[in-house]
Amino acid sequence: MAAAEGHDTGAAGATAAASVPCVTLNTGHSMPVLGLGTGSSHTPEDLPATILHAVRLGYRHLDTASFYGTERAVGAAVADAVRSGAVASRGDLFVTSKLWITDAHADRVLPALRESLDRLGMDYLDLFLVHWPVAADESKKLMAFDMEGIWCAMEECHRLGLARSIGVSNFSAAKMARLLAFAAVPPAVNQVEANVGWRQEKVREVCAKNGVVVTAYSPLGAHGSHWGSNAVMESAVLRDVAARRGKTVAQVALRWLHEQGVCFVARSFNKERLKQNMEIFDWELSEEDKEMIMQIPQRRACHADFFVSPDGPYKSLEELWDGEI
Repeated sequence: MAAAEGHDTGAAGATAAASVPCVTLNTGHSMPVLGLGTGSSHTPEDLPATILHAVRLGYRHLDTASFYGTERAVGAAVADAVRSGAVASRGDLFVTSKLWITDAHADRVLPALRESLDRLGMDYLDLFLVHWPVAADESKKLMAFDMEGIWCAMEECHRLGLARSIGVSNFSAAKMARLLAFAAVPPAVNQVEANVGWRQEKVREVCAKNGVVVTAYSPLGAHGSHWGSNAVMESAVLRDVAARRGKTVAQVALRWLHEQGVCFVARSFNKERLKQNMEIFDWELSEEDKEMIMQIPQRRACHADFFVSPDGPYKSLEELWDGEI
């Protein structure tokens, strides 16, 4: 994962934004390693204002998805950021969105992207991801996932300039290997659940060998969500490291991911935590810290049982995750 200079910024927030490193994707575009997540079952009513505040703090990577229902809020916040001078232009921000499973059909990919762009009020996405290796019809009945057909349509989105980079989410190491074997335009990113309690070593190994950046969602374990885990925020190991370093547990968890070469999308609507999540780039964990963290038990939190069905393409969690559970 190559380091790169930060996105261009307007005068406002320039110093803060410069403190967030970028990686260079295999398309040549730069992506800030820290993204602001907007997927939540408890989205605040003033989400555009919260996102604008994050941009003023220095966030330059905004992560949304068709399924989240937050694309309009992200678009409004970006427009406000440009209008207010928080950034000089749309080009100063990196915006990610995702293809939902009901649009995971070869003939629906491009129309779905255009619909996302319409909701965002934008001409292009910086990154467009296949949200899950899962497809469903309009009634949400699970169907066979046509990986090659869908990826061919994703490549067309890239060729048209509507998605500057394309990638996937929730792909196992085995599914990544299968995709990489036929892709004319390789995925730039695989966004997966990853944190100190679920290190995703197999996925990271395959991606590293093939120039694919791994981005972590739920880097803090999605603590407090209905499917989340307390493995991160209530970890005795992280509490010990944080106390000795004068940091928060969240800062230690995010710093560990950064030192592993993993990007991350952190969701917070709390102004103080938004600021704290940025304050992880000017210090390092010690070897002792990292050895302690490696002892944390491993368990996937997001099993996605709802994609398993006796009548669907995945009849077990083992099939969905290719044994990586």
